[in-house]
Amino acid sequence: MTDLTTLLEVGGPVAALGGGAAYARAKHPGVYWSTVGLPISTARLLSSYGSVMEACGLTVAPSRLRMLAVKATTRREVRPVPPRRGIIRPTSTGLRLRLRLAPGQEPADVAASAERLRHAWGVHAVYVSTVKPGVVELRLVGFDVLRQVRMPRKVDAGFLQVPVALREDAMPFVRDYRTVPHQLTLGATLSGKSMYLRHLIAGLAPQPVALVGIDCKRGVELAPFASRLSALATDPEQAAELLPVLVKEMEDRYDLIKARQGIAPDIPAEEITSDVWGLPESERPVPLVLFVDEVAELFLVATRKDEERRDEMVTQLIRLAQLGRAAGIYLEVCGQRFGAELGKGATMLRAQLTGRVCHRVNDEASAKMALGDIAPEAVSAACAIAPERPGLAVAGDTSGGWSRIRTPYLSLSDAATTCRESAHLVPDVPVLKPFLPEVAVRPVESPVPVVEPRPATG
Repeated sequence: MTDLTTLLEVGGPVAALGGGAAYARAKHPGVYWSTVGLPISTARLLSSYGSVMEACGLTVAPSRLRMLAVKATTRREVRPVPPRRGIIRPTSTGLRLRLRLAPGQEPADVAASAERLRHAWGVHAVYVSTVKPGVVELRLVGFDVLRQVRMPRKVDAGFLQVPVALREDAMPFVRDYRTVPHQLTLGATLSGKSMYLRHLIAGLAPQPVALVGIDCKRGVELAPFASRLSALATDPEQAAELLPVLVKEMEDRYDLIKARQGIAPDIPAEEITSDVWGLPESERPVPLVLFVDEVAELFLVATRKDEERRDEMVTQLIRLAQLGRAAGIYLEVCGQRFGAELGKGATMLRAQLTGRVCHRVNDEASAKMALGDIAPEAVSAACAIAPERPGLAVAGDTSGGWSRIRTPYLSLSDAATTCRESAHLVPDVPVLKPFLPEVAVRPVESPVPVVEPRPATG
């Protein structure tokens, strides 16, 4: 009886702690990492750092001075020297530490051993980035941050920057229109493409930007945000009328830039500009972001007349993509399917779209069209996205870099509310007024019941 009591007194709390840890690891990985995973991984790293570096081939032979000093003081065997380790900085999702590489090493050597370091220190993933010559940063991620997306509380995002998703290394994915002016976003039905677009519009709504939409699905995607849009086209016919206006606006902005470039001898060098951002703020036109949803609808034709209209629209889109950046006009092209078989101009338009985001697609050809020309290895990662993870995507750009991202959930009502609250920020762009969308006015419910008036009697 005494042994049973002792077993219950000791084993009960241990079982409860083990069960609680298992539950937290499955349902609340962030809590598990902060309470259990972080101390264990830190202890593993501190205790095995030298041996792990040696096993991964990240050590170098010691200098002669070091060898002489060690033999003179301790008479023990001189071991290879690992990279000098900096201070370990814990985060809510993992660990961060900097390594000063030994002479003869390069960041690629550490990156090649990232998978070995992950297993040695018991973390979910290890990412390597270069801080400066000779110094790299290891970002250890303790758990799968894309399973339950939680954006960081503080994200440094300025003008024309939108933190739209979370990367697999626990860093925010920021859509920066000044750096990546145009982007192609692909995704099948229920892949999370609409959620991604929703975050972009909600993030740009509080900024002094003109938002223009072309939604050939009769406006079902962009109509809820009509209160913040400066123009909206809901079918190819309206798009064919809107695109020439945007091209004309772009040309007028170029005329403004050229007028500013009428260089006189007394003009300071810093006032000479080649884009709208070099103009004085009082003369600078408002930036314009064009959202094109279901771009394939602009390419599809049924008659020869439609084919002529298609060619004109595609040509105008290509002109906007080629010349729009300097005029402060940016493109966000979205669709379920995008390929060369759409017709003339498809690959030329794709070549002008610097950023690429590929959600789950129905065919490998679409993934190749989005990522094949910038990062061929990212195509297989995009094709492996499971339907059970909506919002998961592969993001890349023409620099060749790519990463997995996932967009957090944002309800349509919350995004629409953000647009309604920012409706007063719709800029005055005269050429877009004919395309200003009609905003449905909600009926106001009176809190006091209306009483039918009765004539006064004497």
